[in-house]
Amino acid sequence: MHFHGYLWLGPKAEFDKESVRRPPSPMEPAATSPPDVVQRYREAVTEWRTTSVPPLETAYWLLKPATLVRDTWEHPEHAADWLSERLTEHVPHLASHTLPHATETLALGGDVSLGYYLSRPRFLSLAVVTCSPNRTMPQLPCPTDRKARDGAEPAARFR
Repeated sequence: MHFHGYLWLGPKAEFDKESVRRPPSPMEPAATSPPDVVQRYREAVTEWRTTSVPPLETAYWLLKPATLVRDTWEHPEHAADWLSERLTEHVPHLASHTLPHATETLALGGDVSLGYYLSRPRFLSLAVVTCSPNRTMPQLPCPTDRKARDGAEPAARFR
C-alpha cells in the first residue's frame, strides 16, 4: 500500500461543474437521444480522464493521468505531513491546523479529501488517495504503475 497526493486550485465554478467531475456512463446514449445529451456524453468521455478538476469520488483520482500526482509516499505520516504543509502554504490562517485523523485514516486504507474556499472565486482541493489497493475501489489501477508499464518514467517518487 502507498499513497498519492493531489492538489487542485482553480475557480469554484469549474469545481462545481459536475459533468467534468463524474466519470462518463459506461452506456452510450441511444441513437434516439436528444443532440444535447449526445454532446454532453462526448464531452464527458473526452474531458473526464484528462481534466485536473477533482473527481466527485476521491478514489477516481487513480484513473487520472500520473502527471497529476503531486507526490507519493509509502508511509501515512508523510502523506499527512504533506497535507499539513499544503494547508500552511495555501491557507495561512490554518497554519496551526492539524489533521489528527489523517494519518489514522490513511493507515487504515482510507482516503483524505479536503476543500477550502480561498479568495473568491478560487477553491483549493487537496487529496491523498490510498493505492494498491484502494479500500473503496480495489479494482482501480495505480496511475504510476500504468505509466511505468507504458514505458515512461513514473511521475511521482516514493518516500
